[in-house]
Amino acid sequence: MHAIGCGTVKIPQFQRDFVWPKAKSAKLLDSILKGYPIGTFILWKTKEQLRTVRNIGGVDLPPTPSGDYTEQVLDGQQRLTSLYASVRGLSIKRDNGKPESFVDMFVDLDSDPDIDIDLMLTSLDSDAEEGRFVRLVDLLKGEFELLSQLRDDRRERLLNYKKRTEGYRFSIILIQDSPIDVATEIFTRLNVFGQALSVFEIMVAKTYDHETEFDLAERYRHLNEKLSEVNYGTLPASAMLQLASLLMIGECRKKNILKLDTSEFRAMWPRVEEAVERACDYFKGFYRIPVSTLLPYASLIVPFGYFFDQHPDRPTGVEKDLLRELFWRVSLSGRYTSGVETKLAQDMQRVDTILKGGEPKYDYAVDISPDAITNRGVFRTGSSFIKAILCLFAYRQPKSFADESLVTIANEWLKRANSKNYHHFFPKAYLRKRGYQPWEINHVVNITIVDDYLNKRKIKTRAPSDYMNEFAESNPAITSTMKTHLIDLDAFGVWDDDYDLFFEKRCREISRALRKWVPPRPIDSTGRQGDYDDFDPEMLEEEVPDAVG
Repeated sequence: MHAIGCGTVKIPQFQRDFVWPKAKSAKLLDSILKGYPIGTFILWKTKEQLRTVRNIGGVDLPPTPSGDYTEQVLDGQQRLTSLYASVRGLSIKRDNGKPESFVDMFVDLDSDPDIDIDLMLTSLDSDAEEGRFVRLVDLLKGEFELLSQLRDDRRERLLNYKKRTEGYRFSIILIQDSPIDVATEIFTRLNVFGQALSVFEIMVAKTYDHETEFDLAERYRHLNEKLSEVNYGTLPASAMLQLASLLMIGECRKKNILKLDTSEFRAMWPRVEEAVERACDYFKGFYRIPVSTLLPYASLIVPFGYFFDQHPDRPTGVEKDLLRELFWRVSLSGRYTSGVETKLAQDMQRVDTILKGGEPKYDYAVDISPDAITNRGVFRTGSSFIKAILCLFAYRQPKSFADESLVTIANEWLKRANSKNYHHFFPKAYLRKRGYQPWEINHVVNITIVDDYLNKRKIKTRAPSDYMNEFAESNPAITSTMKTHLIDLDAFGVWDDDYDLFFEKRCREISRALRKWVPPRPIDSTGRQGDYDDFDPEMLEEEVPDAVG
């Protein structure tokens, strides 16, 4: 306990919060008073400065003295915190906001030391017999003001407890001078039934610097707050680390990230923040992707962040076209569905080619034919192919059927297939009655992006010819309005409620629109497809919750 107070024993931040209830902590102390073993503490002795728990129970822990080793707790955090809180008589604040005091635990000097913990440690009642109970915190500190006034049997028992606590031998395994990836692997294996540490959690601990006040967790939170201020939403921490690693060493696998020089990483982080902000600004402005949830892959921020780190301005001319092709090829091919770290490094090289004025080559095909859209278009918001088509819809800046105002697209509306923004143009109930299969109904071809109130108040389950006639009366520009949704009211069979014709025509229109951004290349005719997340009819009910409309 003295070592914690001196700053030489630390609890790394990647440890989970202290969750033991006081009763469990009391049982631990009872085992010590009885001389029972309480398990082994595993400590990692290192001079690496990690982000650690700054205080326990409101008590600020001092930094490790300059030049000293720190013993980081890999196993035994709950036990060690229980001991420290009990010795200091701390009050631990829980997630529910209610503090739990470790000072109001008492040892009953009249109880049998071999009986259950409930009698051994108890709260002191106002009418408790004087001299019968001693505070646990006083016992552990060895402070007994009334020792001479105690009965002989109570004094003997108290001194016996004091002797046991002072002579208690803790079992400790000390791991010395191992690198952090070894230490965190040990931690993960010790907690095999818990949640494994993420690379970000490890890097938060590893890159923390007290002198410069660099705290990766806080910097990441601040970056996402800035993105949220412009309603863009949040991006995963893993993508930020991958970008930093690519900028530093040109690789971004887990083992690469964990071996990054911490001082160089801290110096690189402002560039990462700047690159991410510029890439998000570009997604939002040029590609008209208004919110992060619509990105087919959050990892797209990595190659584009790399571009904006290396390039002083927005892309123009051929450079702009080649970068846009990269975006859509990645999105439509399912490229980042697996092996993303290797593919990010490859795409960084493609970005380098673009930056040097060259044209990148691709070793995977993209199929955006009407048949491919038919086969892969079952509506799932987790599919990069579907999200890419939703990005196309968003790029068109869809207008409200009612009055031509721009549709509001929000992150909180786009996370599920039954989002308020998604509308079945041919309502589900209408198509079910006509014998269409679920995959035909819940298909991206049948989806438009609309405002919430249209679904709830205007469209409901009515046939398209019925509700579109009503909108035509209030919106004289309904024909041009619907073209922002890639729908031609006259050519697509809408006035005749012909879903087969509508399906065929809209597939072709989506394909034609995508072809403007993904010009055909020789590889596209070879059949060497990307990691397509093909539709499995048996997964329909699980993968495709009912959308509104």
